[in-house]
Amino acid sequence: MGTVSLQRKTLLAFVVAASLGMSLSAVGQTDDAWKAGVATVVITPERSMWMAGYAARNKPSEGKIHDLHAKALALEDAGGTRLVLVTLDLIGIPREFRDRVVKDVGARYELAPASLLLNVSHTHSGPELRDWRGTQAWDLPPEQIELGRQYSDALFGKVVELVGRALDALAPAQLTYTHGRSGVAMNRRLLTTNGYVIAPNADGPVDHDVPVLQVTGPDGKTKALVFGYACHNTTLSDYEFCGDYAGFAQEYVEEKHPGTVAMFVEGCGADQNPTPRRTVDLAKQHGRAVANAVEAALVAKLHPVQGPLRLAVGEATLELEPPASMEELKQQTQSKDKYQKRYAEEMIRELDGPGRRSNTYPYLVQVVQFGKDLTMVALAGEVVVDYSLRIKSELPGSPVWVAGYSNDVFGYVPSKRVLQEGGYEARGAVLYYGTTMTPFASSVEDFIVGKVQELVRQVRSEK
Repeated sequence: MGTVSLQRKTLLAFVVAASLGMSLSAVGQTDDAWKAGVATVVITPERSMWMAGYAARNKPSEGKIHDLHAKALALEDAGGTRLVLVTLDLIGIPREFRDRVVKDVGARYELAPASLLLNVSHTHSGPELRDWRGTQAWDLPPEQIELGRQYSDALFGKVVELVGRALDALAPAQLTYTHGRSGVAMNRRLLTTNGYVIAPNADGPVDHDVPVLQVTGPDGKTKALVFGYACHNTTLSDYEFCGDYAGFAQEYVEEKHPGTVAMFVEGCGADQNPTPRRTVDLAKQHGRAVANAVEAALVAKLHPVQGPLRLAVGEATLELEPPASMEELKQQTQSKDKYQKRYAEEMIRELDGPGRRSNTYPYLVQVVQFGKDLTMVALAGEVVVDYSLRIKSELPGSPVWVAGYSNDVFGYVPSKRVLQEGGYEARGAVLYYGTTMTPFASSVEDFIVGKVQELVRQVRSEK
């Protein structure tokens, strides 16, 4: 097409848009300018292996309740900008795993780092794939450590292939956004005479929002329903693989909408538990409740989501508290708590080592802007609910969807309030993540929210 011809068509679009009272930002980007593709793959381990999520487990898995999945939604706007959202029924992925995937999909599919978003459901009924369970003298049998490594390598190949299949499936589509509400989650930080403990707290902060992104084809059939919720997937604690309430919710949505791929995005649920817990029937009930919230959202008003896509990813440099003194650490090595003992021993080895210990953590923040219609913020780690509530209250304009457990699940991310209160999410959890990270400093919340605001300004100001 010649330059003059292109200019004439652009001018004609401008005139038509103006005559119809359309905003100029919508010129060249209509509801059907999107392309979308979906793909799924089963990621249930083929062999019995150690499960992630509970330190008290003392044997490998014993079968499955249903399959675990990885699912991908590829989107492309009218200008060719692409995003691939990958959701996984796993407890977490380390930063190194994302970096490997980013490098490979970048080489194979020319996909930029900001164009890939990985989110895990944080099910506590999935396989253990984190290498630190074997590299830092933890208590897994050697054969289970090797199975975890083999699983991680196989998962990497499946995710890379999954991204490619979703991109290959790109076809015209429309996007709409809506949201519902579900009361499955209850705050789990309860103040007692011994401080904050993990127990139901009906008066604690929650985020019961269920955001929903609907992807339909030109024929009106739904291709994908992406939905989120801010709550741990900890209904179950036995020895069978299962996606917990989020796995059942996806099953129920897909049963209601045959041919549709349902994808669950975990929110800022680090201090939220499904309540009550501990049986398969309860996991199914919670899954049904979240699925019903999706259905309720779909009968409410759906808002068209237009492009263009604007993407940003960056790091917030988070400050860590200084480690305990050498005297305190040596005392902790005598602890009867094996996790406290192991943490202190590893910390002493690190402090006695030749290298300089880092007092910061490179924290990933990702932002996806859908035209003027939707902003998605993806935060790394196990993020407490305060972040979702604050970010949504402080960002003006389009609806805001805040996801946690994205791209790097390295440990808990407390807010300033949670740090001040203390308890497991504030400091106690560092013993169970196989690192010698110290708790975050009180600046953690402002640094993360500041990076979010910086990236949101960037994507909303791009032309």
